[in-house]
Amino acid sequence: MKKILIALVALAFIALLISASSFGIIKGVVLDEKGNPVIGATVRVEGTSRGTYIKNKDGSFIIQNVPVGTYKLIITAVGYEKYSTTIRITAEETSEITVKLISGKVETKSVDVLGKKLIVNNTEIGTKRKISDEGITQVAREGVISVNGIDVGNQFTGGYGCKSSYAPAPYQQGYFNTEAYDRIYDNEFKEAISDPLSTFSIDVDKASYSNVRRIINSGSLPPEDAVRTEELINYFTYDYPEPQNDVPFAIYSEIADCPWNTSHKLIHIGLQGKKVPLENIPPGNLVFLIDVSGSMNVYNKLPLVKSALRLLIEQLRPQDKVAIVVYAGAAGLVLNSTPGSKKNEIIDAIEKLEAGGSTAGAEGIKLAYEVAKKNLIKGGNNRVILATDGDFNVGVSSDGELTRMIEDRRDDGIYLTVLGFGMGNYKDSKMEKLADKGNGNYAYIDNILEAKKVFVNELGGTLFTIAKDVKIQIEFNPALVKEYRLIGYENRLLNKEDFNNDKKDAGELGSGHTVTALYEIVPASSDKENGSNKVDPLKYQSSNVNNTSYNTDEIATVKFRYKDPDGTQSKLIVNTLKNADNKLSQSSENFRFSSAVVEYSMLLRKSKFAGTSTYDGVIKLAKGARGQDREGYRAEFIRLVEATKVLSVASK
Repeated sequence: MKKILIALVALAFIALLISASSFGIIKGVVLDEKGNPVIGATVRVEGTSRGTYIKNKDGSFIIQNVPVGTYKLIITAVGYEKYSTTIRITAEETSEITVKLISGKVETKSVDVLGKKLIVNNTEIGTKRKISDEGITQVAREGVISVNGIDVGNQFTGGYGCKSSYAPAPYQQGYFNTEAYDRIYDNEFKEAISDPLSTFSIDVDKASYSNVRRIINSGSLPPEDAVRTEELINYFTYDYPEPQNDVPFAIYSEIADCPWNTSHKLIHIGLQGKKVPLENIPPGNLVFLIDVSGSMNVYNKLPLVKSALRLLIEQLRPQDKVAIVVYAGAAGLVLNSTPGSKKNEIIDAIEKLEAGGSTAGAEGIKLAYEVAKKNLIKGGNNRVILATDGDFNVGVSSDGELTRMIEDRRDDGIYLTVLGFGMGNYKDSKMEKLADKGNGNYAYIDNILEAKKVFVNELGGTLFTIAKDVKIQIEFNPALVKEYRLIGYENRLLNKEDFNNDKKDAGELGSGHTVTALYEIVPASSDKENGSNKVDPLKYQSSNVNNTSYNTDEIATVKFRYKDPDGTQSKLIVNTLKNADNKLSQSSENFRFSSAVVEYSMLLRKSKFAGTSTYDGVIKLAKGARGQDREGYRAEFIRLVEATKVLSVASK
């Protein structure tokens, strides 16, 4: 018996040696035409489950355990032409390759430089004239474009490193823009004595900022209604204290002078969500719901969806599982729920997707929720991840019908993440409503770096909810506050009665998320009228201020309600905010940078409340509050304001 066991072990060892010798390795580097690494490019060995994506700074990659044989090596990247070559794999040997990708074709016919100098690498390319397709391609490939000395990015071709990836809408021949945004009316000032309560739902969505960035980097100013101030503010993280004990978030508050109206004050309120390590997040039951309709057949739509989801797949753990549902003219399941240990199988299913047909989005949503419910993990992270341009045109398509359909499913404990892609037919209003009603979050992905922000840097916040139905209610002390105005959150306002109503839906807070809100305050000592709509004196009652209100330094009481992710009863937190006479220069970087973002938003929206705001003032304030800026997002914001300043001059 012992001899038999020894023989079996020997045979197994020999089989292992034979197996090990039947594989080879592929190593390589992926560069662009100028020799720069193409980060985010996808490398796939056709006919196998082997592949990777470029994440090394030098553009290098390695694919191990490739079976011996002859294959096509396929390399794709957003904004570049597809590359394929035949490669032979030899046992126990490494095949090496260096690839240079060619930039994809631009779609624009001509560009009017609006009478400004078009300069590439300090060389004047044109003034007051049209530039041909070929000329634009050459300009874009040669370097960064600047207008009158201000860098406004590579505006005319896509690709990694470009700040934009399509021609600006006003310059396209035969181009029809059907992008949809809901009308936003700025919040007005309210009198603290007659209307002391301000109630709203938190909002962690950040889509508006990256969408505005996409439009500006394309050479156009955004529509006013594309600018949601709270989403611009919350795109950035702030240095708030970490929560203690079992409370899911910590609260931060500050008061100082208002930058755009020195006779007013600003109140800054911040929430810091508890950061849950990825290894401690419950198992994930994810369903990718991917729009593969004809409108997604553009390089910055479905190809970018594939690259973005690949970043997420790389973060999966063995205990996580993924299913894939697609929709075009109809909906279908292309991958059953598959464990995260089988990354290559999941990636292969995504890489095979192609776009074409009409858009039956509602059917896709129904099927995705059915698949998520079928594979529900009790106490797990159950979520549908929708990737689309939002242009539904078959079956149920109205905002009302779609949101009601999603509302009916959120009680199943399934959350929704909405990812927006593309331009021209982009339906922002629909996407935001779906995420709001689906207990979820909403991001717009305009390039691979934004995908990295969503699925790598902020993965916990994107996919794991630590508190739901989070509401804020502030009561202002009329002895110290004459008028107040909530800045942003116009479509998140709640009635005062909604605060204590646990059946009223509100926003979700993800792991590590920060939420920031600002109020512009008119002090009670002010003798100016500042925009609140005056009403006639009441006939049957009067508004009296308690004597104790004059004997306290409390300017406001701030209340928060939230539920645990699987809870049905809300919990209450109460804080008070003390009055202060801090100058703007004495305030924190949190305060000054968020104020700069607010000013920028008001300028873009042409808000009547912008006061003395200017782009130069925004740039100066933001530069002084840039802080450590580890990921460079604040530096990018400053460049964006500089580009906006140029465009605002050119558009006059």
